[in-house]
Amino acid sequence: MQPLIDAFLALQTSPSLIPAMLAIGVAGLVRGFAGFGGAMIFMPFASFLFEPSLAVVTFFLMDSLVTTPLVWNAFKKWDPKTVLPCVIGAWGGVGFGAYLLATTDALVLRWLICGIIILVVVIMISGLKYTRRPMAPISLGVGGVAGVLGGVSQVSGPPVVAYWISGPFPAAQVRANMITFFFLSSVGSAIAFVANGVVTTQSIGLSAWLGPVYGLAIFAGAYFFKGANDALFRRVAFAMIVIAAITSLPLLDPILRG
Repeated sequence: MQPLIDAFLALQTSPSLIPAMLAIGVAGLVRGFAGFGGAMIFMPFASFLFEPSLAVVTFFLMDSLVTTPLVWNAFKKWDPKTVLPCVIGAWGGVGFGAYLLATTDALVLRWLICGIIILVVVIMISGLKYTRRPMAPISLGVGGVAGVLGGVSQVSGPPVVAYWISGPFPAAQVRANMITFFFLSSVGSAIAFVANGVVTTQSIGLSAWLGPVYGLAIFAGAYFFKGANDALFRRVAFAMIVIAAITSLPLLDPILRG
């Protein structure tokens, strides 16, 4: 217990703590409003402020605990035939992602995280649509890609969001599916992170600092979602995600952080 307390107290003097709180606050608003996008907002900034492995595990710990209250309502609206194949695929891919997280250079991970987010958001904004229900083999593959990305960056949402938001589902359905997907896939993530030794006292301490901010922001975002229409839902989520990804590109470090 004492190492955890020491790790928690040591962070109070970190110059990165306040910027991280601001970032997780915005991430929580988007997560509560849209049901996805929390990691897509937080991770680009957090990967600059901290080692990517610390940022990834910290977000996982916070998100798994804080978003649990959202799951109950999501279970009333989710589509098991659509979600479960993606979850199974994610369980299969997350181990490889966690291995990359433990062994890959931090700068490479930052480029990877930002690049993935920008690419998938461009696909979503392009307006590509399909009208048929998702097929299980395709859902399994999309989930596998999401699992790898979740293991390496906690940004497992982009492929699944692009897949579902381009389909015949209303915003409320996509939101419920995403919340349920993250909840169920987190089981595989927990096993992979522990197995690869990336859960540390520092990540637990940082999650203790940021978790309350994240929880309050999620509550506020969920409240605002109640009166939102599908168009507003998409615009807000896309805008925040694009801003976070672009401003966090390593290429812009000399301009924005020099």
